[in-house]
Amino acid sequence: MLAAGPTTSVECFPPRTPEGIEQLDRCLAELAPVGLDFVSITYGAGGTTRDLTRNLVVGVDGRQPYPVMPHLTCIGHTRAELAELLDDYIDHGIDNVLALAGDPPADGSPAAGDFAYAVELIELIRERGDVSVGVAAFPEGHPRSATIAEDRARLAEKLEAADFGITQFFFDADDYLRMVDDLAGLGSSTPVLPGIVIVSSPATIRRFAQMNGAKFPEDLAGRIDDAEGADRQRIVVDAAVALCERLRSAGVPGLHFYGLNRSEIVLEILDAIN
Repeated sequence: MLAAGPTTSVECFPPRTPEGIEQLDRCLAELAPVGLDFVSITYGAGGTTRDLTRNLVVGVDGRQPYPVMPHLTCIGHTRAELAELLDDYIDHGIDNVLALAGDPPADGSPAAGDFAYAVELIELIRERGDVSVGVAAFPEGHPRSATIAEDRARLAEKLEAADFGITQFFFDADDYLRMVDDLAGLGSSTPVLPGIVIVSSPATIRRFAQMNGAKFPEDLAGRIDDAEGADRQRIVVDAAVALCERLRSAGVPGLHFYGLNRSEIVLEILDAIN
């Protein structure tokens, strides 16, 4: 369950190489003293990292002083597959799950499996056990929503069934604050954590933004690309700190960092805002 008061959390992804595993282990260990409320672990589209995610979550939970929350997508999965994975998590003491619909096939073919929407996955999670459920939110609107009004209505429905939300990354605090106001107008008061991405690699984040229909700050990317060494990192950190401080001044329920399995900049940002 999301803690009362402002929370701090970080997202990581399951690595596929020995070097990546070593990097993630360092990241998780270096974040341990911070007092994180949780670390979330991503789940590849269509379950492509199912076993990697499961093994990482089960292996890390209890080994670090913070809960670990697996992402779980439902498109492309059968009910039996998801029930089995959920039961496995619950048996291992995992009691937080981020419930996601996931992406349909890139070729436009019909999605296989028994589910189409995250709310259906939430229902299954509730049936399997006493688990805190988070859902995804898109401040600028989900890329598959026809209008912002449609997006907000669907999001309010998800949040009604969930315990909290986490947003896709964004760069303009006003986009997040408008979303919160829209949800309040629909009677939704479920807390939604703002997602903060660290633009250490502008090309990578630009690609992610294009995939998710998010605006990308080309001016910031240009300044980062033109800088080197400590100057480059200072621009990255200052941009994240400015966004975090604006959000905190608005009374957000916490901050969720997309850390890309790197701890050093996350720690520098947290040191600056604290």
